[in-house]
Parts: sequence; structure tokens; C-alpha cells
Amino acid sequence: MKIAFISQPWSFARPVIGCDSLGIWTYQVARRLNNSTQVLYYGLRDNSYPPVYQESGIEYHGISSTFDKLWKVFRLLDRWKITDPKRPFFASRWYGLGYIYQVAKSLRQEQCDLIHIHNFSQFAPIIKAFNPHSKIILHMHCEWSNQLDWRIINRRLQYVDLVISCSDYLTDKMSKRFPNLSNRFKTVYNGVDTEIFSNNHSFKQTKNSQAKISKNILFVGRISPEKGLHILVDAFKEVVKRQPNTTLTIAGPKAIVFPEFLVRLDDNPEVQKLIKFYQKSQDYLEYLKSQISPEIADKIHFTGPLNQFELVDYYRQADLVINPSLSEAFGMSLVEAMAMEIPVIGAKAGGMPNVIEEGKVGLLAELADTESLVQAILELLQNDETRKVMGKAGRQRVLELFCWDRVTENLLDIYQDLLKYD
Repeated sequence: MKIAFISQPWSFARPVIGCDSLGIWTYQVARRLNNSTQVLYYGLRDNSYPPVYQESGIEYHGISSTFDKLWKVFRLLDRWKITDPKRPFFASRWYGLGYIYQVAKSLRQEQCDLIHIHNFSQFAPIIKAFNPHSKIILHMHCEWSNQLDWRIINRRLQYVDLVISCSDYLTDKMSKRFPNLSNRFKTVYNGVDTEIFSNNHSFKQTKNSQAKISKNILFVGRISPEKGLHILVDAFKEVVKRQPNTTLTIAGPKAIVFPEFLVRLDDNPEVQKLIKFYQKSQDYLEYLKSQISPEIADKIHFTGPLNQFELVDYYRQADLVINPSLSEAFGMSLVEAMAMEIPVIGAKAGGMPNVIEEGKVGLLAELADTESLVQAILELLQNDETRKVMGKAGRQRVLELFCWDRVTENLLDIYQDLLKYD
């Protein structure tokens, strides 16, 4: 079996160290596929690497496109609200055309059995035109196929043999939106490395001995309006009044999603309200800091960007991990925390209710509801035994559903079923 993964046109084709989440996903899956599988990975060229090279059993192909750089000016049409919000330029056939044209030509020489495209549905017709005998898979890690104009997505899905989503939430929505194609939609969860993200007992013992002194709440993710950090900061202000020895760590980079990629696409009124954060003179991170009073400033810590191993250390110091996002296809920080036996709280948004078995591994708060989040936090912070039991159950749930071995098994079954009907 020969498989090619096509990443987003801004994601670099490079090994797991220094790559983005889709690169990590591909790396973790590829190295677990059986020895008879050849894996190619296409992404943006990183000039510190050769155009084509192999590492960890993956053949990386870096693509450069001057043509696509010329089209960047057209994204201003989205920014200036000239285009239909459901038909933004980034979702047009022109976006990334130079990139995907080169990928399609290269793949024609490779004769792959399966071509696995991440997120960009407009790539499917071009890839199919150059590779008519390959099976085409579209893998959605976001809501675009449910949010963009029905006509353009429906037209592109005719060139796709299978659509994989990272949560049942996405799969169910697509099945309802395109009922005539519902047999093509499958779920493959995202995964977590259960060896790296594991409970260090000696560390936990030290931390638990200090539990009466301080409790630490952790958020892991991008600092961007849709992540709901303004809600978390407001909730923390109330929590610390009742639990003074509580701290909040916000771990992640400032990486704001452009409004045309999410806020202007979403029909949820709570998500649409986030547009106000794009109209302020100060950026979102500065806004968050301005909402923190001097009395609690020493209790809230922003780490900035972290590598995977630094991140693990922050998880180990956490008593509770929270994802208050208003739009979340899956919720990686939740499964990472669960793998480390930490109870979690998520909002009732997107795929997070698929991840969190409520009452067993954590709690769910109402969407964009500060008081609901406060109550959930206090319920867990005030009950050490509940947190311990939930942590153990969370680790077990990860081993059953979200470890990379299970993810790869499920994906391989889907691949083999698809090729049976060739």
C-alpha cells in the first residue's frame, strides 16, 4: 500500500520536531503503519531541508510556489468583507493552486493507492484529475465542510471517496448536511502519545503533598478569541475569591485565527460575538492582561510557546485542565491531560462532549457561561478524591480510544475497506 498525505499549503514538510499538529498526526500514524506501507508527506518547503528526503520511514516532499505568494493580496477581499463570508477566497479553487498543482503532478509519478488530503476540499478535484486511479480521502480537522457554501463543498465531495473527521460531532453534522453521501463519512479520533504524556508517580507524590497549599488550573492552546480565554479569566476571578490558593497557567503561543477562517463562518451567535476582539486597537493577549487586576496578577502566568517536553512539565503541575473554547473540533489538550490522569473541564462545544465522558473523566460547562464554568471548577477543586478517580478513568479512556496505536488501527481498517471496493 502506498499512501500520500497532503498537508495545508502553509504547513511545512519536515519531521515531527518543529512541525505543526498535522505533521505530528502524520508522523505518529505513519510510523505505526505496517511494513508493507510506503508513506509520502507533502507540505510547504522548509529551505533548511532538501526538497525530498526521508526520515522515520516517511518520504517528505517540500513544495515552493511563487504563484501562491502573488495571490496573498486577494485575501484582503475577505478582510475587507467584499467576498461572501460563506465563499471566502481561502476556500476558492485559486487558493494554494500553485502548491497543489505541483503536488498533483508529483503524485502522478508516484502512483499512490490512497491520497489523504488534510482540510482543503478544493484540492480534491485537481488531485483526482492527475491521479484518476487513486482513492481520495478528505480529512477534516475543522468545521469548514459544514460551514462553507453547500454547493461548492457538495461539488468537491463528488471527487472524494471518503471523508474522515476527527470527532463524531463533525461526522454527524456532515452526514446531516450531505445525506446522499452519508455512507462516505467516518470518524478517526486524534491521538496522544501515552508514553510521553504519562503520570510520573514520583512527581505526583511531591505535588500531592503540597495540594493543601495550592491548586493549579492549566489551559493549553493558542491564545486566540475562539479559545474562550476571556471567559476563563473572568471565571478565575470568581474562583480565587473562594479558593485564594489557586493559580492559573495559560500555556501556548499567541496565534490568532483570522476572522474569515472561523468567526465569520460560524452561525453560532456566541462565536459571532467574538468579532469585537478583532475590532479593538489592542490585540487579544493584551486585552486579557488588561482584565487582570493587580491583586491577582501574581496568580496568572502566561508561558508563551512551549515544546512538547516543556508542556509535559506544566501538565504534571496541574490539578485541573480546562478548555473553555467556543469552537473546537476535538480538544487535544483534554486527551493529553486525561493521559496524565488529570481531570478536565470542557465547554459544550464541538467535539469536546465526544472526548469528555461527563461525570467520569471530567465535567462540561455551558458554552460561553462564566458562572457554569466557575461552578465546575469549584466542584473539582474542592474534592481531591473525585479528581483522583476522574484522573484514573481519564487515562483508561485514552488507552481505549485516543492512543496512537488505536487511532492507527482504526485508520488502517478504513483504508483496507476502501481498497476492497476498487
